[in-house]
Amino acid sequence: MDGANESAQENFILWGFSGRPHLERSLFVVILIAYLLTLVGNTTIILVCWLDTHLHSPMYFFLTHLSVLDLCFTTSSIPQLLYNLSGRDKTISYTGCAIQLFLFLALGGVECLLLAVMAYDRFVAVCKPLHYTVIMNPRLCVGLLSVAWGCGVANSMAMSPVTLHLPRCGRRRVDHFLCEMPALIRMACVDTAAVEGTVFVLAVGIVLLPLGFILVSYGYIVRAVLQIQSAAGRHKAASTCSSHLTVVALFYGNIIYMYMQPGNSSAQDQGKFLTLFYNIVTPLLNPLIYTLRNKDVKGALRRLLAAQ
Repeated sequence: MDGANESAQENFILWGFSGRPHLERSLFVVILIAYLLTLVGNTTIILVCWLDTHLHSPMYFFLTHLSVLDLCFTTSSIPQLLYNLSGRDKTISYTGCAIQLFLFLALGGVECLLLAVMAYDRFVAVCKPLHYTVIMNPRLCVGLLSVAWGCGVANSMAMSPVTLHLPRCGRRRVDHFLCEMPALIRMACVDTAAVEGTVFVLAVGIVLLPLGFILVSYGYIVRAVLQIQSAAGRHKAASTCSSHLTVVALFYGNIIYMYMQPGNSSAQDQGKFLTLFYNIVTPLLNPLIYTLRNKDVKGALRRLLAAQ
């Protein structure tokens, strides 16, 4: 533990894309534009769902919180990445690294669970439409959201200290653009098999169980949609779920690839770009997916613009 205590007093070096310096300027411009669009897109979704009374329903209540999560999730690391890409200084303080790791794990965990909650909302809407308002009452919605936040934060509180307290023997260079758990584990100068096993078990609970719930929910949804007699009714029922299912595929696909496999099985550069994808591209696409594929949101946008 002496190495960990010694390293705790020093800054970390976020190596990021320093191995490809010719890419840094281009990455800075692309990421800055994507980040600004992410801020605008998710803020727009929040304002539209809040200001338009037609969207005061459980589905858009959860969509609002998904946009809040995406804003926090991407802001937990992208400003630091932009700073590191803009010059020679690649450092981050130990405290900053700890905060970044905690937020990244907590917000990512909450989003996994929130997507499962949104799948349950769609299940009730399609499979039990006559009881939707009774089942998805405000008390249940707030309760489900609270459980998602509580489990996400608890997961981060369990995983962050385990990762940060690994002995590093003075190593300071994080081979990533953020203080991500696999990159910090690779810095350890001791056998990390037990830690990786613990991380895998916790990841099963926070990633695979919600994903399994989503798949089961959509199994029931597909069966219910196929039983609808009219083509228009089937199309309407399916369209209410298509946006959420697209977001699930984008988010979980990258998360599972990154966290549900042995730590050194993928190329590190590939891992950086995958992390960048779900840290900036997915939050950027979510508002576009819900806007372009959702008539209610597009109608709300038109009403708000017309009122100006």
